[in-house]
Amino acid sequence: MIDEHLPNLAAATSTKRACALLGASRATVYRRRNPKPRPAAPPRPEPANKLSEAERQHVLSVLRSPEYCDLAPAQVWARLLDDGIYLCSIRTMYRLLAIAGENRERRRQRTHPAKKKPELIATAPNQVWSWDITKLQGPQRGIYYQLYVIIDIYSRYVVGWTVTATETGELAKEFIDATLATHDIEPDQLTLHADRGTSMTSKPVAQLLVDLGVDRSHSRPHVSNDNPYSEANFKTLKYCPAFPGRFGSIEDARAFCTVFFDYYNHVHRHSGIGLHTAASVHYGTATEIQAQRAATLDAAYAANPARFRHQRPTPPKLPTVAWINQPTPEALIKSA
Repeated sequence: MIDEHLPNLAAATSTKRACALLGASRATVYRRRNPKPRPAAPPRPEPANKLSEAERQHVLSVLRSPEYCDLAPAQVWARLLDDGIYLCSIRTMYRLLAIAGENRERRRQRTHPAKKKPELIATAPNQVWSWDITKLQGPQRGIYYQLYVIIDIYSRYVVGWTVTATETGELAKEFIDATLATHDIEPDQLTLHADRGTSMTSKPVAQLLVDLGVDRSHSRPHVSNDNPYSEANFKTLKYCPAFPGRFGSIEDARAFCTVFFDYYNHVHRHSGIGLHTAASVHYGTATEIQAQRAATLDAAYAANPARFRHQRPTPPKLPTVAWINQPTPEALIKSA
Protein backbone atom coordinates (compact mmCIF):
# COMPACT_ATOMS: atom_id res chain seq x y z
CA MET A 1 0.00 0.00 0.00
CA ILE A 2 2.89 2.36 0.82
CA ASP A 3 4.53 1.67 -2.53
CA GLU A 4 1.22 2.42 -4.25
CA HIS A 5 0.71 5.91 -2.73
CA LEU A 6 4.30 7.08 -2.14
CA PRO A 7 5.08 8.29 -5.72
CA ASN A 8 1.94 10.46 -5.90
CA LEU A 9 2.46 11.93 -2.44
CA ALA A 10 6.18 12.59 -3.08
CA ALA A 11 5.32 14.41 -6.31
CA ALA A 12 2.89 16.70 -4.44
CA THR A 13 5.21 17.41 -1.49
CA SER A 14 8.66 15.85 -1.21
CA THR A 15 10.12 12.43 -0.67
CA LYS A 16 11.09 13.32 2.90
CA ARG A 17 7.58 14.61 3.73
CA ALA A 18 5.90 11.67 1.98
CA CYS A 19 8.02 9.14 3.87
CA ALA A 20 7.22 10.86 7.16
CA LEU A 21 3.48 10.84 6.46
CA LEU A 22 3.45 7.19 5.36
CA GLY A 23 5.95 5.93 7.94
CA ALA A 24 8.33 4.64 5.30
CA SER A 25 12.12 4.56 5.47
CA ARG A 26 13.76 7.11 3.18
CA ALA A 27 16.84 4.92 2.86
CA THR A 28 14.72 2.05 1.57
CA VAL A 29 12.94 4.32 -0.91
CA TYR A 30 16.22 5.74 -2.27
CA ARG A 31 17.77 2.26 -2.46
CA ARG A 32 14.84 0.96 -4.48
CA ARG A 33 15.08 3.91 -6.85
CA ASN A 34 18.78 3.41 -7.48
CA PRO A 35 19.64 -0.20 -6.70
CA LYS A 36 23.28 -1.16 -6.63
CA PRO A 37 24.24 -3.68 -9.28
CA ARG A 38 24.80 -7.11 -7.87
CA PRO A 39 28.33 -8.41 -8.18
CA ALA A 40 28.74 -11.02 -10.88
CA ALA A 41 28.76 -14.56 -9.59
CA PRO A 42 32.15 -16.17 -9.80
CA PRO A 43 32.43 -18.70 -12.62
CA ARG A 44 31.58 -22.22 -11.58
CA PRO A 45 34.60 -24.42 -11.58
CA GLU A 46 34.64 -27.29 -14.02
CA PRO A 47 33.61 -30.56 -12.31
CA ALA A 48 36.66 -32.58 -11.54
CA ASN A 49 35.07 -35.66 -13.10
CA LYS A 50 33.99 -33.98 -16.35
CA LEU A 51 35.19 -35.66 -19.52
CA SER A 52 37.27 -33.63 -21.90
CA GLU A 53 36.10 -33.13 -25.46
CA ALA A 54 38.62 -35.71 -26.64
CA GLU A 55 37.35 -38.21 -24.08
CA ARG A 56 33.73 -37.61 -25.11
CA GLN A 57 34.57 -38.20 -28.75
CA HIS A 58 36.43 -41.37 -27.82
CA VAL A 59 33.40 -42.72 -25.91
CA LEU A 60 31.13 -41.96 -28.88
CA SER A 61 33.54 -43.62 -31.29
CA VAL A 62 33.50 -46.76 -29.14
CA LEU A 63 29.68 -46.74 -28.95
CA ARG A 64 29.50 -46.33 -32.74
CA SER A 65 32.04 -49.02 -33.50
CA PRO A 66 30.85 -52.14 -35.40
CA GLU A 67 31.40 -54.24 -32.30
CA TYR A 68 29.10 -52.16 -30.08
CA CYS A 69 26.81 -50.15 -32.38
CA ASP A 70 23.88 -52.58 -31.89
CA LEU A 71 24.20 -52.76 -28.10
CA ALA A 72 22.60 -50.75 -25.33
CA PRO A 73 25.03 -48.60 -23.28
CA ALA A 74 24.66 -50.92 -20.27
CA GLN A 75 25.78 -53.84 -22.42
CA VAL A 76 28.74 -51.87 -23.79
CA TRP A 77 29.75 -50.71 -20.31
CA ALA A 78 29.67 -54.26 -18.92
CA ARG A 79 31.63 -55.77 -21.82
CA LEU A 80 34.29 -53.07 -21.65
CA LEU A 81 34.57 -53.58 -17.92
CA ASP A 82 35.04 -57.31 -18.47
CA ASP A 83 37.91 -56.42 -20.80
CA GLY A 84 39.48 -54.23 -18.11
CA ILE A 85 38.39 -50.93 -19.70
CA TYR A 86 36.46 -48.14 -17.98
CA LEU A 87 35.54 -45.11 -20.06
CA CYS A 88 32.69 -43.49 -18.10
CA SER A 89 29.44 -44.34 -16.34
CA ILE A 90 26.43 -45.87 -18.09
CA ARG A 91 24.49 -42.65 -17.48
CA THR A 92 27.23 -40.62 -19.18
CA MET A 93 27.08 -42.91 -22.20
CA TYR A 94 23.32 -42.31 -22.44
CA ARG A 95 23.81 -38.55 -22.03
CA LEU A 96 26.46 -38.38 -24.77
CA LEU A 97 24.24 -40.38 -27.13
CA ALA A 98 21.30 -38.07 -26.35
CA ILE A 99 23.37 -34.96 -27.11
CA ALA A 100 24.41 -36.56 -30.40
CA GLY A 101 20.79 -37.47 -31.20
CA GLU A 102 21.57 -41.18 -31.12
CA ASN A 103 19.66 -42.38 -28.05
CA ARG A 104 16.98 -44.22 -30.01
CA GLU A 105 16.84 -48.01 -30.45
CA ARG A 106 20.43 -48.94 -31.35
CA ARG A 107 19.79 -52.49 -32.52
CA ARG A 108 19.11 -53.13 -36.17
CA GLN A 109 15.40 -53.51 -36.61
CA ARG A 110 13.83 -55.96 -39.00
CA THR A 111 11.59 -54.09 -41.37
CA HIS A 112 8.26 -55.57 -42.33
CA PRO A 113 7.04 -54.42 -45.72
CA ALA A 114 3.38 -53.53 -45.87
CA LYS A 115 1.24 -56.52 -46.68
CA LYS A 116 -0.29 -56.25 -50.13
CA LYS A 117 -4.04 -55.83 -50.16
CA PRO A 118 -5.62 -58.96 -51.66
CA GLU A 119 -7.59 -58.19 -54.83
CA LEU A 120 -9.48 -61.27 -56.00
CA ILE A 121 -12.01 -61.44 -58.84
CA ALA A 122 -14.53 -64.18 -59.58
CA THR A 123 -16.72 -64.09 -62.70
CA ALA A 124 -18.11 -67.61 -62.24
CA PRO A 125 -18.41 -70.28 -59.55
CA ASN A 126 -15.34 -72.25 -58.41
CA GLN A 127 -12.87 -69.48 -59.21
CA VAL A 128 -12.41 -68.02 -55.71
CA TRP A 129 -13.29 -69.75 -52.46
CA SER A 130 -13.05 -68.22 -48.99
CA TRP A 131 -12.66 -70.30 -45.85
CA ASP A 132 -12.54 -69.72 -42.12
CA ILE A 133 -13.03 -71.40 -38.76
CA THR A 134 -15.36 -70.31 -35.98
CA LYS A 135 -15.99 -71.66 -32.49
CA LEU A 136 -19.27 -73.22 -31.38
CA GLN A 137 -19.86 -73.33 -27.62
CA GLY A 138 -20.14 -76.78 -26.11
CA PRO A 139 -22.19 -77.94 -23.12
CA GLN A 140 -19.89 -76.40 -20.53
CA ARG A 141 -17.82 -73.29 -20.19
CA GLY A 142 -14.46 -73.69 -21.89
CA ILE A 143 -15.61 -76.45 -24.25
CA TYR A 144 -15.77 -75.45 -27.90
CA TYR A 145 -16.23 -77.21 -31.22
CA GLN A 146 -14.51 -75.94 -34.35
CA LEU A 147 -16.65 -75.26 -37.42
CA TYR A 148 -14.68 -75.18 -40.70
CA VAL A 149 -16.54 -73.60 -43.65
CA ILE A 150 -15.57 -72.97 -47.30
CA ILE A 151 -17.79 -70.64 -49.34
CA ASP A 152 -17.72 -69.73 -53.04
CA ILE A 153 -17.59 -65.93 -53.20
CA TYR A 154 -19.38 -65.69 -56.57
CA SER A 155 -22.40 -67.85 -55.75
CA ARG A 156 -22.27 -67.67 -51.91
CA TYR A 157 -22.62 -71.47 -51.99
CA VAL A 158 -21.10 -73.30 -49.02
CA VAL A 159 -19.04 -75.89 -50.87
CA GLY A 160 -17.86 -77.65 -47.72
CA TRP A 161 -18.08 -77.66 -43.94
CA THR A 162 -17.10 -79.86 -41.02
CA VAL A 163 -17.24 -79.73 -37.22
CA THR A 164 -14.30 -81.06 -35.22
CA ALA A 165 -13.31 -81.14 -31.57
CA THR A 166 -9.99 -79.39 -32.20
CA GLU A 167 -8.38 -77.04 -34.69
CA THR A 168 -5.19 -78.23 -36.37
CA GLY A 169 -3.44 -77.73 -39.66
CA GLU A 170 -3.69 -81.45 -40.41
CA LEU A 171 -7.48 -81.46 -39.96
CA ALA A 172 -7.73 -78.35 -42.13
CA LYS A 173 -5.69 -80.08 -44.84
CA GLU A 174 -7.95 -83.16 -44.82
CA PHE A 175 -11.07 -80.98 -44.96
CA ILE A 176 -9.82 -78.85 -47.86
CA ASP A 177 -8.56 -81.89 -49.76
CA ALA A 178 -11.95 -83.61 -49.50
CA THR A 179 -13.82 -80.46 -50.56
CA LEU A 180 -11.61 -79.93 -53.62
CA ALA A 181 -12.14 -83.55 -54.64
CA THR A 182 -15.92 -83.30 -54.21
CA HIS A 183 -16.10 -80.38 -56.63
CA ASP A 184 -13.56 -81.74 -59.15
CA ILE A 185 -11.31 -78.69 -58.93
CA GLU A 186 -8.59 -78.76 -61.58
CA PRO A 187 -5.05 -77.38 -61.15
CA ASP A 188 -4.76 -73.61 -61.71
CA GLN A 189 -8.55 -73.21 -61.56
CA LEU A 190 -9.07 -71.92 -58.02
CA THR A 191 -7.81 -69.34 -55.54
CA LEU A 192 -8.42 -70.18 -51.88
CA HIS A 193 -8.60 -67.12 -49.61
CA ALA A 194 -8.38 -67.08 -45.81
CA ASP A 195 -7.22 -64.95 -42.92
CA ARG A 196 -3.87 -65.52 -41.20
CA GLY A 197 -4.96 -68.00 -38.55
CA THR A 198 -2.58 -70.76 -37.55
CA SER A 199 -4.47 -73.44 -39.48
CA MET A 200 -4.77 -71.23 -42.56
CA THR A 201 -1.03 -70.58 -42.70
CA SER A 202 0.04 -74.06 -41.57
CA LYS A 203 2.55 -76.10 -43.55
CA PRO A 204 0.15 -79.02 -44.23
CA VAL A 205 -2.37 -76.68 -45.86
CA ALA A 206 0.27 -74.74 -47.78
CA GLN A 207 1.85 -77.93 -49.15
CA LEU A 208 -1.53 -79.37 -50.14
CA LEU A 209 -2.44 -76.28 -52.14
CA VAL A 210 0.93 -76.31 -53.90
CA ASP A 211 0.53 -79.99 -54.77
CA LEU A 212 -2.99 -79.47 -56.16
CA GLY A 213 -2.21 -76.27 -58.06
CA VAL A 214 -4.50 -74.06 -55.97
CA ASP A 215 -3.47 -70.43 -55.53
CA ARG A 216 -3.34 -69.22 -51.94
CA SER A 217 -4.42 -65.77 -50.72
CA HIS A 218 -4.44 -64.28 -47.21
CA SER A 219 -5.96 -61.26 -45.53
CA ARG A 220 -3.72 -58.49 -44.29
CA PRO A 221 -2.92 -58.65 -40.55
CA HIS A 222 -5.64 -57.09 -38.38
CA VAL A 223 -7.88 -56.25 -41.38
CA SER A 224 -11.20 -58.00 -40.77
CA ASN A 225 -12.93 -56.88 -43.98
CA ASP A 226 -10.38 -58.71 -46.16
CA ASN A 227 -12.49 -61.85 -45.63
CA PRO A 228 -16.06 -60.50 -45.87
CA TYR A 229 -17.83 -63.55 -47.30
CA SER A 230 -16.80 -65.90 -44.51
CA GLU A 231 -17.56 -63.25 -41.89
CA ALA A 232 -21.04 -62.67 -43.36
CA ASN A 233 -21.69 -66.41 -43.48
CA PHE A 234 -20.80 -66.84 -39.80
CA LYS A 235 -22.99 -63.88 -38.86
CA THR A 236 -25.96 -65.40 -40.70
CA LEU A 237 -25.30 -68.67 -38.87
CA LYS A 238 -25.02 -67.24 -35.37
CA TYR A 239 -27.91 -64.75 -35.75
CA CYS A 240 -30.23 -67.46 -37.05
CA PRO A 241 -33.30 -67.66 -34.73
CA ALA A 242 -32.76 -71.40 -34.30
CA PHE A 243 -29.08 -71.05 -33.33
CA PRO A 244 -28.64 -72.33 -29.75
CA GLY A 245 -26.42 -70.65 -27.22
CA ARG A 246 -24.66 -73.95 -26.59
CA PHE A 247 -24.54 -77.40 -28.14
CA GLY A 248 -24.99 -80.46 -25.94
CA SER A 249 -22.46 -82.49 -27.90
CA ILE A 250 -20.45 -82.44 -31.10
CA GLU A 251 -23.16 -84.60 -32.69
CA ASP A 252 -25.72 -81.91 -31.85
CA ALA A 253 -23.49 -79.29 -33.49
CA ARG A 254 -23.13 -81.39 -36.64
CA ALA A 255 -26.87 -82.06 -36.81
CA PHE A 256 -27.65 -78.35 -36.53
CA CYS A 257 -25.09 -77.44 -39.21
CA THR A 258 -26.50 -80.07 -41.57
CA VAL A 259 -29.92 -78.42 -41.41
CA PHE A 260 -28.57 -74.87 -41.46
CA PHE A 261 -26.26 -75.21 -44.46
CA ASP A 262 -28.93 -77.02 -46.45
CA TYR A 263 -31.20 -74.05 -45.74
CA TYR A 264 -28.40 -71.57 -46.46
CA ASN A 265 -27.61 -73.11 -49.85
CA HIS A 266 -31.06 -74.10 -51.12
CA VAL A 267 -33.67 -71.93 -49.36
CA HIS A 268 -32.18 -68.65 -48.18
CA ARG A 269 -32.35 -65.85 -50.77
CA HIS A 270 -29.14 -63.83 -50.73
CA SER A 271 -29.34 -60.09 -51.36
CA GLY A 272 -25.85 -60.05 -52.89
CA ILE A 273 -26.87 -62.41 -55.71
CA GLY A 274 -30.17 -60.85 -56.76
CA LEU A 275 -32.23 -62.63 -54.07
CA HIS A 276 -31.52 -66.04 -55.58
CA THR A 277 -30.46 -69.10 -53.65
CA ALA A 278 -26.76 -69.89 -53.57
CA ALA A 279 -27.37 -73.29 -55.17
CA SER A 280 -29.25 -71.79 -58.14
CA VAL A 281 -26.38 -69.41 -58.89
CA HIS A 282 -23.71 -72.04 -58.28
CA TYR A 283 -25.28 -74.65 -60.54
CA GLY A 284 -26.53 -72.29 -63.24
CA THR A 285 -30.31 -72.44 -62.80
CA ALA A 286 -30.55 -68.80 -61.71
CA THR A 287 -30.76 -67.54 -65.31
CA GLU A 288 -33.92 -69.56 -65.94
CA ILE A 289 -35.40 -68.44 -62.63
CA GLN A 290 -34.52 -64.83 -63.50
CA ALA A 291 -36.48 -65.14 -66.76
CA GLN A 292 -39.46 -66.56 -64.88
CA ARG A 293 -39.33 -63.66 -62.43
CA ALA A 294 -39.20 -61.17 -65.28
CA ALA A 295 -42.21 -62.81 -66.94
CA THR A 296 -44.19 -62.68 -63.70
CA LEU A 297 -43.39 -58.98 -63.25
CA ASP A 298 -44.27 -58.24 -66.89
CA ALA A 299 -47.64 -59.91 -66.40
CA ALA A 300 -48.24 -57.91 -63.24
CA TYR A 301 -47.36 -54.70 -65.07
CA ALA A 302 -49.64 -55.54 -67.99
CA ALA A 303 -52.52 -56.29 -65.64
CA ASN A 304 -52.21 -53.07 -63.68
CA PRO A 305 -49.63 -50.56 -65.01
CA ALA A 306 -50.97 -47.80 -62.75
CA ARG A 307 -49.65 -49.69 -59.75
CA PHE A 308 -46.11 -49.10 -61.01
CA ARG A 309 -46.02 -45.32 -61.20
CA HIS A 310 -42.32 -44.74 -61.75
CA GLN A 311 -41.01 -47.48 -64.02
CA ARG A 312 -41.60 -50.97 -65.33
CA PRO A 313 -40.69 -53.54 -62.63
CA THR A 314 -37.63 -55.71 -63.12
CA PRO A 315 -36.17 -58.45 -60.91
CA PRO A 316 -32.92 -57.75 -59.01
CA LYS A 317 -29.95 -58.30 -61.28
CA LEU A 318 -27.78 -61.37 -61.16
CA PRO A 319 -24.13 -60.72 -60.33
CA THR A 320 -21.58 -60.68 -63.12
CA VAL A 321 -18.54 -60.38 -60.88
CA ALA A 322 -17.63 -60.79 -57.22
CA TRP A 323 -14.47 -59.63 -55.53
CA ILE A 324 -12.52 -59.31 -52.34
CA ASN A 325 -11.36 -55.68 -52.28
CA GLN A 326 -12.60 -54.11 -55.50
CA PRO A 327 -9.75 -54.28 -58.03
CA THR A 328 -8.62 -51.47 -60.29
CA PRO A 329 -10.45 -50.97 -63.61
CA GLU A 330 -7.41 -52.37 -65.40
CA ALA A 331 -7.62 -55.60 -63.40
CA LEU A 332 -11.34 -55.89 -64.12
CA ILE A 333 -10.74 -55.48 -67.86
CA LYS A 334 -8.00 -58.11 -67.75
CA SER A 335 -10.30 -60.58 -65.97
CA ALA A 336 -13.17 -60.05 -68.42
